[in-house]
Amino acid sequence: MDDIVKQALKKWPNVPHCYDWLALDARGDWYMRDERVQAAGPFPQVKGSRILHEKLREFIERNYLADDAGCWFFQNGPQRVYVELEAAPWVWRLTPGIGGPSLTSHTGHAARFESAWLDELGRLFVATELGLGLVHTLDMNLAADAVEAGQWVPTETRFEALPGRFGFRLKPTSVLT
Repeated sequence: MDDIVKQALKKWPNVPHCYDWLALDARGDWYMRDERVQAAGPFPQVKGSRILHEKLREFIERNYLADDAGCWFFQNGPQRVYVELEAAPWVWRLTPGIGGPSLTSHTGHAARFESAWLDELGRLFVATELGLGLVHTLDMNLAADAVEAGQWVPTETRFEALPGRFGFRLKPTSVLT
C-alpha cells in the first residue's frame, strides 16, 4: 500500500466504504461504474468506462487488497472502494517456463502454481499462494500446453463453487449475507 494512502487512513479513519463503482473483468481490465451505468444493468453485462489512464490503473493495482470476508477493494486514500469481480480476484498472464508457465497477475505480482480448475464454461482458473485467478484468454495456448504435458492437471468444478472454496466474494455489499 502506498505511504500516502496509509497517511490518509490515519488522518481520516472513518470514511464510509464505496460499493458498486469499480469492477474487474475477466481480462484484468478495471471499469468505473457511475450511477447511470449501474442503472443500465449489472456487471459484466453493462461494464461501464474502462480505466485507460496508466497512472490511475497502477495506483489501483498497488492498493488492491482483500478484507477478512474475502471482499476485494482498492484503498483510495481513506476510502475503501470495493471491487465487483467478473470471475476471480486475479487474472493470470503466462510466460513460458521450465516445468510449466510462469504466472503474473494483472497487477504485476509473480505467483507460484498450486492447482488448476476447469469450470463448466471451459474457463481455466489457477490457484496460487496469492489466491485464485482466471487464466487470460490470450494465454490459453500456453496453459493448454502445460495441461497436455501433464504439468497442470485441472480439476473440473462448477464456477459457483469457486468463491466459497477459495474465500472470495464476486460482489461485495455493505450488508454481507
